[in-house]
Order: sequence, then C-alpha cells, then structure tokens
Amino acid sequence: MYEQRKKPLLSKALFFRRVLVHAMYSFIAILVALGIGVMGYHWLGELPWVDSILNASMILGGMGPVDSLQGDAAKLFSSGYALFSGLFFIGIATLLVGPFAHRLLHSLHIDDES
Repeated sequence: MYEQRKKPLLSKALFFRRVLVHAMYSFIAILVALGIGVMGYHWLGELPWVDSILNASMILGGMGPVDSLQGDAAKLFSSGYALFSGLFFIGIATLLVGPFAHRLLHSLHIDDES
C-alpha cells in the first residue's frame, strides 16, 4: 500500500489522495461504530432514537453516558461498547495519522545520491 524505502516520495497530489482515502475509511468506520451503539442503546436500553444517538455519540467520543440504563443486558452492552470505543478511538487515530507518519519516516530514509 505504501511505497518502499528505495522508492521516491509520492507527489503532493497522490499524498493528498492517500490522506483522503484514509479519512474516508475512518468516516465509514465511525458511522458503523455509531450505528452499532445507536441500535444497542435503542433496543437493549429501550431509549428513544435521539437519546440513543446522544448516548452512543458521547460514549464513542469518550465523554461518557448521558442516561442511566435499567436492564442488565443494557448495562452489559453499555460496558462493552465503552471498552470498544476506547480501542476504536486509538484505531481511528492511527488510521488518520498513518499517512503523515509514513511520509515523515520515508523522507528520513531516502538515500541522498548527490
């Protein structure tokens, strides 16, 4: 996916395209993760759709839940979703920083032939 050590740096246009592709994958992953949370809070937590979106967004963003849940299944889901969200945040950050980190490291390892 990325260029090898001996290859030249990508042009700015191709690098920008790579960053956009990574951002698109991140956005899709966030939508899927948010959808899982919204459905879980709606069906297991028996919250209205808007409250489900609010709770899932707050947990996924690392802020914490807004509403208290009553059932055991809802509490277990909320706990699992919170743990998932913490690891998910790290994954998305890695996906977004990856192209920049690779370009920096690649530029440091280019053989200077002059």
